[in-house]
Amino acid sequence: MNRFIFDVDGTLTPSRGKIDPEFKTFLNHFASTNNVYLVTGSDKEKTIEQIGKETYNLCKRVYNCSGNDVYEKDVNIRSTPFKADNNLYKFMHSWLNTSSFPLRTGNHIEERIGTINFSIVGRNCTLGERQLYIKHDISNRERESIAFQINLEFPTITATVGGETGIDIYRKGGDKSQILDDFNKDDRIFFFGDRCEQGGNDWPLAYRLNKKNVFNVKGWRDTFERLQYLQEAKIAQ
Repeated sequence: MNRFIFDVDGTLTPSRGKIDPEFKTFLNHFASTNNVYLVTGSDKEKTIEQIGKETYNLCKRVYNCSGNDVYEKDVNIRSTPFKADNNLYKFMHSWLNTSSFPLRTGNHIEERIGTINFSIVGRNCTLGERQLYIKHDISNRERESIAFQINLEFPTITATVGGETGIDIYRKGGDKSQILDDFNKDDRIFFFGDRCEQGGNDWPLAYRLNKKNVFNVKGWRDTFERLQYLQEAKIAQ
């Protein structure tokens, strides 16, 4: 059976933005005629802000917080808590104090169910401040360096680069790949994500799928075009 799994941020929507109305209409029809699942680092409330309640409820299941908080419509299937020790918090605060990026906008350490999202610029940043940090990160590969050090110093924790400004942190094995335990071996899975490269938060799932039928997209328009192609090829309804 074909099953379609989608990341949200940067895959179905602009990063931290809302879904395009035309794409939303298409996706709603797609989800009503195909087996659609979401897996995202965001919590349920933020996911609904981005795609809307109707689209959320059309999915067979939504794996929020990288699969650590699982919903079928409004029913919580399971939640897996994660609490890091004080040394990780000291590490993050050290980076906040020493990063060469000058702006701090607040909400730098966001605790979610099963995950922590860490951001130097902060999740309260404006679109313009976000763009400044993106340029800084591209030039300095800061998030890659932070994630690498966390993985080196904390062997029971995994850190991956997620979205455009953050780092997702969770217990070892608490990444997006854990959702595959809910699927059958004979399922034909198609996965769409924008961070499928090694070190990205979609990588663990892409790797466990052996990169088969994995689409490392460059934004929601890319996803839209690929889904249209799958329909034309009669792979999707």
